[in-house]
Amino acid sequence: MAPRIWIVLLGLAIAGCSETTRPQSGSAPMSAMSPSESNVEAVVPTSNAATAEQFDTTSAAERKAAASAPPQISEVRLGTTVASLGDPADPGFWAETGLVDRVTMGRLEFPGAGTSVKVELRPSGGSPGSGTRVSLPAMRVLEAPLTALPELVVFSS
Repeated sequence: MAPRIWIVLLGLAIAGCSETTRPQSGSAPMSAMSPSESNVEAVVPTSNAATAEQFDTTSAAERKAAASAPPQISEVRLGTTVASLGDPADPGFWAETGLVDRVTMGRLEFPGAGTSVKVELRPSGGSPGSGTRVSLPAMRVLEAPLTALPELVVFSS
């Protein structure tokens, strides 16, 4: 008889360890709460895009114009950064970097492919060495691998 009691007690102890999320009395149900109230991150699809070509909404002419960005005499080299792909649903040619503290125009250069692209440089809020997020169209013009962390040179105009 004693082994049965221990098995039942062990089962109750294990069941008591599981955490359940139930709204407290008087609180709104989880479905009525905003993501910030429920601490649940909502994932809202922005489009039906699935490939880089589908996410990249820039035209061939826009890509050509951004790619034909010759170095300018007035450019200032801000530094070298490790880049990653930014939000693919955010259109245009941009880079979020800790190398700037305000929005400004600039250029990214990818020495690995010998390519460059004109971009809007946006402050990321991070330190200068914290890396840079680059838009999908800009990464494609640079011919940088989308799943790697290429090293880019950043210039401001």
